[in-house]
Amino acid sequence: MFNLGKERQLPTLLLIDDDMVSREVMATVLTMSGYTVHTAEDGADAVSQLESAQCAPDVILMDAQMPGLSGVALIERLRELSNARIFAVSGSHPPDEVIAAADSFLLKPFGAEALQKILEQHTVEAGAAPAATGTASSGDPVVSSATLAQLRGLMPDSAVREIYAALVADLAQRLDALDKAVASGDPEEVRRIGHAIKGGCAMAGAMQAARIAALLETESNQLDNSRALLRDLRAALGNLKRMLETEFPAPGI
Repeated sequence: MFNLGKERQLPTLLLIDDDMVSREVMATVLTMSGYTVHTAEDGADAVSQLESAQCAPDVILMDAQMPGLSGVALIERLRELSNARIFAVSGSHPPDEVIAAADSFLLKPFGAEALQKILEQHTVEAGAAPAATGTASSGDPVVSSATLAQLRGLMPDSAVREIYAALVADLAQRLDALDKAVASGDPEEVRRIGHAIKGGCAMAGAMQAARIAALLETESNQLDNSRALLRDLRAALGNLKRMLETEFPAPGI
């Protein structure tokens, strides 16, 4: 939970992430914690919002690996349009040039404490040097009990259910795209989709699926392994569906 004092004015945030699940989980947690949050689905969307003055953020959280305008080029454009501090967010260690260009970075999945720390640095240590925070998780439960407890502490069960229902739907769509990428022998597309799944699932605490997706990302050149991992990922999707039905039964059931 965030423990920033209510008397402190919280910064306005712009969250840029092309992965819908990651974006919605982070935006929901931040909003429920008292922050004003604007979201953009990619770099071009963020630039458009800043150019049209739709938002004036104090802090920008941007995914470090997105299609289109991304990385250092996006950071440079954001600095032209805003005085906000810029924090890169990534499911793996971003390139050194991105770390150097940003004010700091967070490694997905990150907990409330890591996010609070980096936001407090914006509030009370505006001149701080870039620093890496957050740790990667290697746990393998269907869903992290800590993440689930955190979300339930921030919002009603109905809202938590929506997050996991969106995760299940998104994962099912990405699995179909992975099937096509493996069938067509496209390791780069397998790597890209695996990376996206890893980030979204990790942010929602779906550690079993996140671990398998991480293997798809790193072993994408081995298509035989990818086929086996696809079977494992479908099993993980089934486990997520059962968790959703057990923990958050649909209204009226």
